[in-house]
Amino acid sequence: MWLRLKLKKEIKMTKTLIKGALKTWKEDRGFGFISPDDGGKDIFIHISALKGTSRRPVTGDVIYYQIAKDNRGKYKAINAHIEGVEILEDNATGLLNKKGIILLAFAVVVVVTAVVVLYTV
Repeated sequence: MWLRLKLKKEIKMTKTLIKGALKTWKEDRGFGFISPDDGGKDIFIHISALKGTSRRPVTGDVIYYQIAKDNRGKYKAINAHIEGVEILEDNATGLLNKKGIILLAFAVVVVVTAVVVLYTV
């Protein structure tokens, strides 16, 4: 049995943000289509393009996005955000990411150890 790998290489990404309205959204499948404000064909959008948004999209939302062409030649929205919706901090840069929690726990252990040593001497 051969294992076939799918590469998710994106090419020809637009540099500027494009504005459009979310025309359809299939919540159960996590995707929909954006109708660009300047006309043209509807653009596919997957929930993964909306990383960090504080809520899921709903039909009618104004979406700002870039367009990329995937390895199958289809266009899709990437690096998208919903107008007026807060963007949450990325987990990798947040204060309480995995490394931050480990460092905080280590600091607490050091402080408690120092206090115990000072009061037992």
